[in-house]
Amino acid sequence: MRRPLPTPAEAAEILARKRTLPQRRPPPPAGRGLRKLLKELDAKYGQGPGALQARWREIVGPDIARRTEPVKLSKPRGGGPGALEIRVAGASAALIQHQAPEIVARVNLFLGEGAVNKLRIVQGPLRGLAPEPRPQPRRTPPLDAAQEAELARGLESVPEGPLKAALLRLGRGVLRRRAG
Repeated sequence: MRRPLPTPAEAAEILARKRTLPQRRPPPPAGRGLRKLLKELDAKYGQGPGALQARWREIVGPDIARRTEPVKLSKPRGGGPGALEIRVAGASAALIQHQAPEIVARVNLFLGEGAVNKLRIVQGPLRGLAPEPRPQPRRTPPLDAAQEAELARGLESVPEGPLKAALLRLGRGVLRRRAG
């Protein structure tokens, strides 16, 4: 047997008595939920060498950045200032060691006061940068035969020797500049 449908008044009464589920809210953004945890982790461990590596050139300057790269930031277990390990290319280690207090001060400006108190220097090849190519000397084209002959005629009276060779080089350089 089929059950009859309630009238609109009965339906309104049934719905008024029933407790409905609250409307579902979307979850909060993940950043808001993780903010507290991230603050605790940052306070405990701080920014690592990844943050330093990304801004190393700005922190220490282009001259030092060309010769060094940050490797590891070690914090002691009891807290307090840590040690920054940097890799130095070749014989620049002595130069960097003399600049260690300045580097520590600059790193502390970036990470916060008292984040680093010691600099550990390790010699080795830098991973981040390829060696800078050395500039190739420009080869200048030789003078044409007429200019070379004119230069030789002008220096006929000069005795053979180092003075004449130097004057020939000077004359060739002057003639090339005029041509260029």
